[in-house]
Amino acid sequence: MTMTPDVLDRTERQQDTPSATLGGDSKRSIEQVTLLLFITVPFLALVAAVPLAWGWGVSWLDLGLLVAMYFIGCHGITIGFHRYFTHGSFKAKRPLRIALAIMGSLAVEGPLVRWVADHRKHHKFSDGEGDPHSPWRFGETVPALVKGLWWAHIGWMFDEEQTPQHKYAPDLIKDPALRRISRQFVLWTVVSLALPPLVGGLVTMSWWGAFTAFFWGSLVRVALLHHVTWSINSICHAVGKRPFKSRDRSGNVWWLAVLSCGESWHNLHHADPTSARHGVMRGQVDSSARLIRWFEKLGWAYDVRWPSEARIEARRQPRSANAA
Repeated sequence: MTMTPDVLDRTERQQDTPSATLGGDSKRSIEQVTLLLFITVPFLALVAAVPLAWGWGVSWLDLGLLVAMYFIGCHGITIGFHRYFTHGSFKAKRPLRIALAIMGSLAVEGPLVRWVADHRKHHKFSDGEGDPHSPWRFGETVPALVKGLWWAHIGWMFDEEQTPQHKYAPDLIKDPALRRISRQFVLWTVVSLALPPLVGGLVTMSWWGAFTAFFWGSLVRVALLHHVTWSINSICHAVGKRPFKSRDRSGNVWWLAVLSCGESWHNLHHADPTSARHGVMRGQVDSSARLIRWFEKLGWAYDVRWPSEARIEARRQPRSANAA
């Protein structure tokens, strides 16, 4: 029997791509359920965090673990998964390359290869047909935008149509170490969730210390980081100032800058995707760019694509077009 090109392509993906990362190009029902649990359980923990904080269930150790684990995972996503693996904003020596892959995996935002493939596809079709998570997917009316914001924030992750990883992330699939880290996503998730209660239990020498550390340093931390990251997909493509020319609706949202480690200066990023710095204007905090600069000074990162003044000015909008 002769197979058509479509059948051959589908057969090739079934044989090749699933080896790249957990779940391959299609999500099975078990993965859908797991994803739902990882979204709802941490979010419920975050909701419960406010009244709990006013009572007896939090300590400085818990908050320290939350902050430390939050920014390790956040910078793993922003510097590693995003600026390095997706856009090649700099080159990294192998130890840093591996460290960034693991740090990003600790954020519990999905396997490395899938994350990068989705984001590269997002940039190819940004806010147009084919974009995995544009808030403008359903139209520009208020009801359509409300539906679109939900889709861009969370809904798109349950879409059965997945980005073909062999097409959008072949460079990562070819690297055995990165492919292994990507396939070990469940392991890194367990490590990420287990570290805070392990530290909390050992420091306090109590099960209660382990429990509160798990609540704050694991559940609340993951929920907060998830929603900040998803806000870049939703909020930063719906509102914000647009001082730079881009072919989409990406905007700068200042109040997300610290929590997003500089990612919410999203308009410059879409105007110049390979730039290692997103916050290029005075007062724009970008901790990810600061860490990349330190890596460069230490010799761990090189060929960093820092934006020059001429490059920034070439992408600037006419003043009348800079609207919130």
